[in-house]
Amino acid sequence: MKVVALVSGGKDSCYAMMKCIQYGHQIVAVANLMPADDSVDELDSYMYQTVGHQIVVSYAECMGVPLFRRRIQGSTRHQKLTYRMTPGDEVEDMFILLNEVKRQIPSVTAVSSGAIASDYQRLRVESVCSRLGLVSLAYLWKQDQSLLLQEMITHGIVAITVKVAAMGLDPSKHLGKEMSVLQPYLHKLKELYGINVCGEGGEYETLTLDCPLFVNARIMLDEFQVVLHSPDSIAPVGVLHPVAFHLQSKAESHSLESNDKTHELCQEKVGSLFEVQGDTQACDAIFLADAAVDDSVKLAESKLHISRTQKGDTFSICCWLQDSCTTSTGLQEDLEALLKKIESLFVEYSFGWENVLYIHLYIADMNGFTTANDTYVRYITQEKCPFGVPSRSTVELPLLQVGLGSAYIEVLVANDHTKRVLHVQSISSWAPSCIGPYSQATLHKEILHMAGQLGLNPPTMTLCDGGVMDELEKALENSEAVAKCFNCSISTSAIIFVNYCSTKIPSSDRLKIQHKHEAFLKQKRDFNLEKGSDSEAFDPIFLYVLLPDLPKGALVEVKPVLFVAEDIEVTIRDVKDQSCSRTTGYWGFQHANWHDSCLQKCVVPGKLCAVVLSVSSELAAMICDKDKRDHQNSLTERQLDTVLRFCLYLLDKIIMENDLSWEDTVYFRFYFPTSLSASLDALSRMLTNAFNEFAEMNRNIKIGKDPIFNLVPVLGAGKSSASMDDIITCELLARK
Repeated sequence: MKVVALVSGGKDSCYAMMKCIQYGHQIVAVANLMPADDSVDELDSYMYQTVGHQIVVSYAECMGVPLFRRRIQGSTRHQKLTYRMTPGDEVEDMFILLNEVKRQIPSVTAVSSGAIASDYQRLRVESVCSRLGLVSLAYLWKQDQSLLLQEMITHGIVAITVKVAAMGLDPSKHLGKEMSVLQPYLHKLKELYGINVCGEGGEYETLTLDCPLFVNARIMLDEFQVVLHSPDSIAPVGVLHPVAFHLQSKAESHSLESNDKTHELCQEKVGSLFEVQGDTQACDAIFLADAAVDDSVKLAESKLHISRTQKGDTFSICCWLQDSCTTSTGLQEDLEALLKKIESLFVEYSFGWENVLYIHLYIADMNGFTTANDTYVRYITQEKCPFGVPSRSTVELPLLQVGLGSAYIEVLVANDHTKRVLHVQSISSWAPSCIGPYSQATLHKEILHMAGQLGLNPPTMTLCDGGVMDELEKALENSEAVAKCFNCSISTSAIIFVNYCSTKIPSSDRLKIQHKHEAFLKQKRDFNLEKGSDSEAFDPIFLYVLLPDLPKGALVEVKPVLFVAEDIEVTIRDVKDQSCSRTTGYWGFQHANWHDSCLQKCVVPGKLCAVVLSVSSELAAMICDKDKRDHQNSLTERQLDTVLRFCLYLLDKIIMENDLSWEDTVYFRFYFPTSLSASLDALSRMLTNAFNEFAEMNRNIKIGKDPIFNLVPVLGAGKSSASMDDIITCELLARK
């Protein structure tokens, strides 16, 4: 991509440019925001570093690329973490600046910034990029600051301190010092006082005088003054005011290592300087409007089907089209019909998209992913979700084979706005970006719902090329990076992993997936123990689902659900501490020791219970008292009905034993293979009848007008990656 780099003059923005080039991008311009008054060194700004701005004007000549500058007119008006367009805010100065760059250089598609840890700054850059249709690149985001500082020095960034404001840093001693000289002392201050080694907490600011990007000249600071802003005896604040400097020409461009692409930076020797004008009060005139939603899509209500769990504060709604595979006009129309139906239900419940925590988007053909995404973003926008956009997983299901439409949606909804959303749109080295109205993870009432993670290399957003094992490891690493943002780990806090597996995985590799997954978690737990973590680990549930295809043609997608305790005294109950020992019987079923072989469960006493119940053909034979040698397709409808009732019986026992009720169900899925002899209609009818009978026998169940279960067609599912051939697999999450 062709990139305009936001530069403050500091080491971080310069190193971010170098990382862009490392990952194959081209810097075609740099952009800088400066004080309206040249004599002012520092503004009272949450967004911009301006100390040393008098020297940044030289970057155009040093680098040989155009420099676009704007004098800051706005101030900090919108102080909430998530930014919304606010006329007169200093963020609108950035919008006007980058909009002018885009106008003059239409080939620009991305913006680079040096954000490392500040969500406040990152979210504002992402907001501006979203409005302008640009991609945010933040390759330093969430990187270890000690390693990052060493990398900067090693890779030739020569930067000096131009502001100090921390305990242990003295303006008279430490201003104007090179980072290579100060580095050991900064590590000492980190040990003593816990400072941020890269200055992310405002401890210090820097000015880059030379780096490999400066192909034409380096900056020589001839004279400066130390200006004391605060003579505090503990943490005095001072800035360096440049008085005189000159450029020292480089006879030749830097000699670089063969794998360094910095020499591709510029095509000319001298850069141009442009000063950008404009009024921040008028910024809304060039704001990109939302795409219109087509109100003409209409489908017969008889084809639309709904399921809904009964929990009052957190529940799932599922919507699909039945008997439409021959009459559907396509994915876009089907998906719009479902989204409109869900919106109408929200109106009925006095909810909106801002209440949605998570969305499962199932489509019949992954080749239609772009169409599905384009339709999705017209309905679910950041403007409609001021508390954060939902997390999402998108996979291909064999929908048409079972008589469904081209799309199928499940949404998890909360009746409050207490969710905490992690939405990083910038491409970085941290974890895969989510460019659009879907987020990496959503935390609500101690349950962390994580978006499906592919084996993507975050800086390039491309799949690992080493096969399914490499993809799985990278997907787990990406999941761990997301979990760390919520102060937890997938190795200790995960209660369930749903692993979507593509049919493209060779049979020989399927056997290895589970072992690789478990080995990764053990390695991560051991590593955390070595670092002093004493967190007790859950024994997570593993569910493997075989599907036709995944986004980007991936072989595997990992979808973890974690419990993030607010109370550190929460007790973890191991699955082995429980057994189905209560003797309440329905439909003639009574407890038997082999029942436990069907189950995986993870329980947080008084909080939640997650269960996966797997019925193989062998277990079905035991349930129905039939010949175990019979193939699963030989199950009669009556025998399948018995299996489904057994599932309800066993799940009810687990729910009751953990002092929960069916009304506590957050979501309840039945995965069934397309090879099953019964149709979706038949399965739905059998389960509905079973629940109705169950409600008559059990006062703990209340039946609403819509079923509480979702029927999910798959190619296979099971608790082992080696044998995804269950007749029925149930996944249930219940929470107090």
